Amino acid sequence: MSAISLGPSPARRDALTRRIRWLVAATITYNVVEAVVAITAGAVASSTALIGFGLDSVIEVSSAAAVAWQFSARDHHAREARERTALRIIAVSFFALAAYVSVDAVRALAGTGQADRSIAGIVLAALSLAIMPFLSAAQRKAGRELGSASAIADSRQTLLCTYLSAVLLVGLVANAAFGWSWADPIAALVIAAVAVKEGRDAWQGKGCCAPTAPPAVGHRAGAPSARADACACSPGCSCCS
Repeated sequence: MSAISLGPSPARRDALTRRIRWLVAATITYNVVEAVVAITAGAVASSTALIGFGLDSVIEVSSAAAVAWQFSARDHHAREARERTALRIIAVSFFALAAYVSVDAVRALAGTGQADRSIAGIVLAALSLAIMPFLSAAQRKAGRELGSASAIADSRQTLLCTYLSAVLLVGLVANAAFGWSWADPIAALVIAAVAVKEGRDAWQGKGCCAPTAPPAVGHRAGAPSARADACACSPGCSCCS
């Protein structure tokens, strides 16, 4: 009995690859602008949180650039060969982000410096909170369909930027309105813990699963679903859920 492939066709794979390239380019462009604005506003307001957010944007660019490098290869097998290296770069980006956020949060809790309010920072954080979830969801969806762990890992990096945007927004608003300087570093430590987990998963390649041999046509009733048969999932895989 003949078998059918449940994975994307070559034409669909090419379309998904182009989509991921555009999404990565958009992410890099936005994060470059975000980094410049955040670091500048942070320097003006003496805000370590804003400067840290800007440096996070630099790390985001390195993560997106790793995926852009992977998908710059036109040959499907060449892209697969670059997958592991791209995942390692993304993992290191997560670990670097976690380390910086942790150090910055501890310094803030220790009372090192006091930031002025920053309207520009509040506007930037609000914009990032509105834009980043859509970029992350679009790239994650394309990465799942394509079976690319690196694309999914980078989408998680973008989603983590959303969390940091929320933390930054709360911290800046609380500082401007109530003078609460402790809320931002406490939440930032939680974000750092999430970053460590995501970095570990990316390093171990747990972001996704790859299509395997498809089931035969007309398999008996009660057999495992086609989607489950088509995936070889590692622990923590989110593609088949």
